Amino acid sequence: MKTIIKAIIAVAIACVATVAVASNKDKNNDAEGKPEILFTKSNHDFGFIREEKGPVTCVFEFENVGTAPLIIVSASAQCGCTRPEYPQKPIKPGKTGKIKVIYNPAGRPGPFRKKVLVKTNGKKGRYSLYVEGSVIPASESKN
Repeated sequence: MKTIIKAIIAVAIACVATVAVASNKDKNNDAEGKPEILFTKSNHDFGFIREEKGPVTCVFEFENVGTAPLIIVSASAQCGCTRPEYPQKPIKPGKTGKIKVIYNPAGRPGPFRKKVLVKTNGKKGRYSLYVEGSVIPASESKN
């Protein structure tokens, strides 16, 4: 009987120790912090653009408002007409960066709205940026 009681006490002590270690591990992870990206805007309207003028560009500025370096893992667009460019190096806490988006209107008359998906190591992980406008065909802009 004493052996069973000793075994139960040993298991109870092991459980308490495991919970304490896990709790301490969570606190350490919180202390290390997380990066967090904050965009000044998430949408850009080009308005009316002329097809024959060629590609147009906008810039989405952001800040790492977190407490650890921010890494932009990727930035991708829905189609080949939209091309994002993003920083390849980590952005330190409190520092800023830019994502440049280039839209090519060639052969795409009419209104458009394109999404750029940004993946990071940040708190939220994924962010959506949008570019929109309306392309005036080359045939109409010569009149």
